[in-house]
Amino acid sequence: MSATRTSVGATAGETAKQTVTISFAGFNRAWAAWIGDRLERRGLRVVYQRWEGPAETPLVDLLRDLSLAEGRILVIVSEWYFQLGPRTHEEWNAALREVVAPDPARFAAVSLTTSSVPQATAVLGAVGLINLGAEEAERRLLERLDLPTDPLPEPAGSARRGPRFPATMPEVWGGVPRRNTRFTGRETILNEAYHRLTSAEPGASVLTFHGMSGVGKTQLAAEYVYRFGSEYDVVWWVNAEKRVTYRRGLAELAPKLGLQTGQEYGERLRTVRDSLRRGDPYGRWLLILDGADEPDQIWDLVPTGPGQVIITSRNPEWSEHNSMLLEVPVYRRDESVAFLRRRAPRLTETDADLLADALEDLPLLLDQTAGWLNDSDLSVEEYIGLLDGGIDQDVVKVSADFPVAFQTAWSILLNKLRDTVPESVDLLRLCTFFAPGFIPVRLLKEMPSDDLPEQVAGLLNDPLLWNKAVNQLRQYSVVRLESHEAGTDDVTASGEALYLHRMVHQIVHVDMPETDRREFVGVVQAALAAADPRRPTDTRLWPGYAEIVPHLKYADVLQSTDPNVQGLVLNCLRYMYLSGEFTAGIKLGERAMKAWRELLGENHPRIWELSFHYVNVLRAAGEYARTETLNRAAVAHLRETRGPDDLEHLRASSGLAADLRGLGRYEEALELCRWTLTAYQDLLGEQDSRTMNAQNNVAVTLRLLGRYAEALDIDRQVMESRRSLLKGRHPWTLDSQISYAIDLRLNGRYDDAESNQALSLRENRLVMGESNPQTLKAEYNLALCHYRRGERVKAGKALARVLERGERVMGETHPWTLMFACAQSCFAREDGDIDESRELSEAIVARYEVQLADTHPFVAGARANQALILRNVGEREHAHDLIERALADMTAAVGENHPWTLGCAVNASALRNLVGDTESAAELSSATVTRAIEALGRTHPLSLSARIAYAADLRGLRERRQAEKTEQEALSDLETTLGKQHVHTISARARNRPHWDFEPQTT
Repeated sequence: MSATRTSVGATAGETAKQTVTISFAGFNRAWAAWIGDRLERRGLRVVYQRWEGPAETPLVDLLRDLSLAEGRILVIVSEWYFQLGPRTHEEWNAALREVVAPDPARFAAVSLTTSSVPQATAVLGAVGLINLGAEEAERRLLERLDLPTDPLPEPAGSARRGPRFPATMPEVWGGVPRRNTRFTGRETILNEAYHRLTSAEPGASVLTFHGMSGVGKTQLAAEYVYRFGSEYDVVWWVNAEKRVTYRRGLAELAPKLGLQTGQEYGERLRTVRDSLRRGDPYGRWLLILDGADEPDQIWDLVPTGPGQVIITSRNPEWSEHNSMLLEVPVYRRDESVAFLRRRAPRLTETDADLLADALEDLPLLLDQTAGWLNDSDLSVEEYIGLLDGGIDQDVVKVSADFPVAFQTAWSILLNKLRDTVPESVDLLRLCTFFAPGFIPVRLLKEMPSDDLPEQVAGLLNDPLLWNKAVNQLRQYSVVRLESHEAGTDDVTASGEALYLHRMVHQIVHVDMPETDRREFVGVVQAALAAADPRRPTDTRLWPGYAEIVPHLKYADVLQSTDPNVQGLVLNCLRYMYLSGEFTAGIKLGERAMKAWRELLGENHPRIWELSFHYVNVLRAAGEYARTETLNRAAVAHLRETRGPDDLEHLRASSGLAADLRGLGRYEEALELCRWTLTAYQDLLGEQDSRTMNAQNNVAVTLRLLGRYAEALDIDRQVMESRRSLLKGRHPWTLDSQISYAIDLRLNGRYDDAESNQALSLRENRLVMGESNPQTLKAEYNLALCHYRRGERVKAGKALARVLERGERVMGETHPWTLMFACAQSCFAREDGDIDESRELSEAIVARYEVQLADTHPFVAGARANQALILRNVGEREHAHDLIERALADMTAAVGENHPWTLGCAVNASALRNLVGDTESAAELSSATVTRAIEALGRTHPLSLSARIAYAADLRGLRERRQAEKTEQEALSDLETTLGKQHVHTISARARNRPHWDFEPQTT
């Protein structure tokens, strides 16, 4: 062949002298990109021509069309190049002899395969590039094209970074499934995806493959990785079906990037996201989020930066979260036919077309049907007859979203599995009592084997039988193995995690004998119970609960009478409460209450234990009226049946006190809290965690009553006791630190509050997680500390961030979200956008009016804030009427000496002055000063504001001497308390009238 070779520079025509056309199968796109880059570095013009090979066009015509390309034609030889169509070797031999052999100088080739190829390929004179290093592969390529092989100097500072040599992996690579060597078609979608990602603005390169179940979204994303992976330094694949697994998967990237972090997932996750955002140490990264069907759960954790993100999802709502959408349809018919003929070589083109039509071109169905059909004696016509007529009378029913043919196709396949390895059907049916998607079958293997039914004992205890069943399911694409990592044969063999498609899950679950259903559901219930970490208060064990919770519904745990399974339900509810999963917790609690009352009876002890956990998540979501009703019933029953000193009764009584706090009945709550505290002290002593919880509840109630100094003393004592008993990173200890910092701020000790809260926030982020409600509360209080210290810019950014995350995590109507919104509205009124402030404030008032009684202090406080906005936009009379109403309502709700009432009075006196009622304003200011000093002390910030306001009202009455004296004394105390340069001191010195913002408190 060497005598017939022609160098690139020897072909006729000036343009052609500099041109090489690379012909390649899409599967080998990475090689084409690398070869083209090597040639372009040497000044050649490269044209890329992907080889399509449609079956309807004669192969000779396709090769003749190729020969019309400019310059030398370089063919990348691989088995995929010759399989497109598909074509037989005989067809290729004939076409190569007819088109290429007469003018071999136009063609050259490199080979990427050791598999059998058409014999006439020899005319291309291919040189092998596999099993070589990059330098030797480049030398052989250049030599084949008769180009100089001298090494070129690398650009200074590696300014030009081309594609990586395809035989080398990106420097960081993880989680990517093995390449599907039967991948077919999708060329247009792959190229469109590449174009969109590479042309997007930095930070906006997020693309979602979306489509119905079974269309091959995951396979498409994996193929994209292998085709274009050489252009990245980091390729990281993450299971994104659940927020906890996504967070864990992304956090595990930290050590791969060489980042120095602690062991907590929260810290590692933040560090990874920051590294990706900065592009340091790698700017060319690709992140794949597989199975992200719930954008609301993870969109806030999608990294930004110079890299790119691919998402696979059934949910097109990703477009609302800054992602481009690319729909993945079923196969085109030619793709279906090509795929079927590669999967089942015995099928003719006509057979494949008939089968594709019957299966409606759905890739999952084609894959699962063609494999065993190739090995069976059944003809396509007979198989389609089965599809049309059904296998038996027990026809599986599926939702209208799925192709009608799917139900019968699955019956055929299950029969095939049952005839070959019946244990594989047992394993498959067991899997359907887990949630669809990723099935943690290792939980089955880790459970105690003593009480296993005989039908599954052999399967779970015999590794060989287990592997045989798993491999049979894999063979027919019923499940896929997870772990993704290549080369982990031991893990693969054990099948510790399987992926079961939703469609398959539904079909198999419905089409199951009742005897198997009863037996298998008990096995999965026992496996989940055995996996219970049993300490829902330990944040280190939350990933275990996050893994278990999605499977509770499918395992039908609420119908179990097993105490261990019931204990699992209670622990999961407790986990949901502590981790902030309130909505899911309420749903589980409602279902559990209904199921257990029917199963166990109204007054079974489990009912009252369940009621406690259910009420907690209800209360956390602000359902105070419902929780009071439930708790009063529990308290009455437990007191009557067990006595007042019973621990269950005391726990229910503490819950009732919390309900009263939520309803604004603070004095009643305080009385009940003090009674339960005394009872706990008598029964358990001071150093029991339950006694400390009771002390904490007293402090919370005192804070709501405006008795900030008393709350501070108790919270300090509880914090120190919890640090000693529970240690520093227990969630309750961390909550005490937040409470202590809030008390410091409410007592006017802003510097101490900020210092303590900053430290506490870091600890909460590490232990509880970035978006846990407790962490958000800590961040919110730190923002208010910044605001009170005059750090307005820092406070504004933090308040906006907390509100956004609060709305996402807890919902717009959650009590804490409304608390965050109040602060944001007040900030926007003074330092931002008055229209935003008004819109927020009106929404807050409306929601409080719906959720709470009209006499609730939060309603009055929200109206007081609204009055300030009306004042600022010039609606003086409306503002005056509203603040007077708020003052009267607040006085009725909490008394005239409460700080909230005093704050309303400060604002009311200002508006009286503004509408010309100066005497009434001064009278109210004078009384407010007296009551504020009595309740809070002379130098409390609210007392100082009242004194400054009183001085302004005295000036309005022209009592200048008294006004001057009052003002100077207040200014002196402001300078001593807050400092001469504090924003409040400077404002008072400039005679800006102070105002008060209502701030709801947690209950």
